[in-house]
Order: sequence, then structure tokens, then C-alpha cells
Amino acid sequence: MASKQITIKLIKSPIGRLERHRACVRGLGLRRMHHTVSVADTPENRGMINKIVDMLAIEES
Repeated sequence: MASKQITIKLIKSPIGRLERHRACVRGLGLRRMHHTVSVADTPENRGMINKIVDMLAIEES
């Protein structure tokens, strides 16, 4: 059984943000503006997404 996935897209730049926020962007696998990735819907990923929700476009699939 496949785990649920969340598709996220970086829509705002991490430049000038806190180092913790930039670490969350890297931890989610986002490399540049408008880059889209699918990550597993785990509590760890949800926590990183919640820290930088204003920088992301989120689509649950």
C-alpha cells in the first residue's frame, strides 16, 4: 500500500529568511523557485511544511 503524497511548490524565495526556514526548504527537496516535489505525508514533513507554509503552494493528492 502506497503512502499518501503531498505535492508542494516553492513560490517565494528563501533569501533573507531564517536559517531554520532555509533548512526546511532544503529538507523538503526544493532546490529553486517554482520547483515542484512530491513528499510523503508524514508528521516530519508536515512540520517542515507548517513552518514555511507562506512560501509554498500545497496540493494534497
